[in-house]
Amino acid sequence: MNLLLLSNSTQHGRGYLEHALETVTAFLPAAARLAFVPYALADHDTYTARVRAALEPSGIGVRGVHEGRDPLAVLADADAVFIGGGNSFRLLDALYRTGLREAVRDAARGGLPYMGASAGTNMAAPTLRTSNDMPIVQPPSFDTLGLVPFQINPHYLDPDPASTHKGETREERLTEFLEENDVPVLGLREGTWLRVQGDTATVEGAHPARLFTRGAPPQELAAGSDVSRLLVTEPRFDSPAR
Repeated sequence: MNLLLLSNSTQHGRGYLEHALETVTAFLPAAARLAFVPYALADHDTYTARVRAALEPSGIGVRGVHEGRDPLAVLADADAVFIGGGNSFRLLDALYRTGLREAVRDAARGGLPYMGASAGTNMAAPTLRTSNDMPIVQPPSFDTLGLVPFQINPHYLDPDPASTHKGETREERLTEFLEENDVPVLGLREGTWLRVQGDTATVEGAHPARLFTRGAPPQELAAGSDVSRLLVTEPRFDSPAR
């Protein structure tokens, strides 16, 4: 498979995808016809126009899957697919309703370049269980695309020792996940992404990633770290720690 999984599409003080534009344009085929999946936000037209404005100056043709009568036909005619960020539950529900969950999964497993950002990166994991999002709708299942066999947590935030907020930190929530599921979780900080090419997976971008595994302290992974070992993970869900 050929995957580019971004933690975020917008960076403070920069335009849409600007912080990763060189990586994105190098990842996509030259003059690619890109199928964009805008279902994580309610306004599909405005969202697609934003992606088009960011990528078309680089020669990438962008078509929203909602812009034709058949989203599956738009995907089938594309050289690559991009699933954008927003609410992961709304996105997954739409993927099920349109048949794109199976179609995108099969296309990506067959070699179609897959790019995700935020919620679109969540879709690449086996399940929604490590999403940060509120379940504003109820999809038929938490099962996502399963392009990688481990979980990803985009927008990972480190605990703030100066904060007076008493709610759970991101680290505490992921620790709770590992109490019930034996599956690694890769936390991607803002400006960071995961690149998967066949059997190789690499952390890239501006900051280290943070890897959570059951029974071990979190591990910092500098940009450039090879995490290919995660691709042979055997996830065990609903497997409480004893």
